[in-house]
Amino acid sequence: MRNKLILGALALATALLPVAALADDPHDPTMRTAAARARDHAIIRGLNQRELAYVRQRDARYAEGWRNYRSRGANSEDYARRRADYERANQRYAEDQSRYQHQMADWRRAVAACRAGDYSACDN
Repeated sequence: MRNKLILGALALATALLPVAALADDPHDPTMRTAAARARDHAIIRGLNQRELAYVRQRDARYAEGWRNYRSRGANSEDYARRRADYERANQRYAEDQSRYQHQMADWRRAVAACRAGDYSACDN
């Protein structure tokens, strides 16, 4: 009983294992004739040519998209406006950060003075 179970499991595992592909197998029985090999060659060549055509069309679409992108790039008014907005935002951020750092330094000095006994500094 146990042997049958083991043999059954082994048979099932063997059936589920992937079978090696017969591509370019010199002993493949379906590729013994020159006509079969020529037919196989023609099929593969057609597949490769269709894929090449697809890739060329895709790359041409990508190239067109990049050309469009570059044409409205650094020379466009929209780009110049966005760049100026960016520069202004950076400047405002730097000013805000500087103001914040000064306020924090003033606050830290007031806290230190308050803790040192200068109670007039505690109101800040």
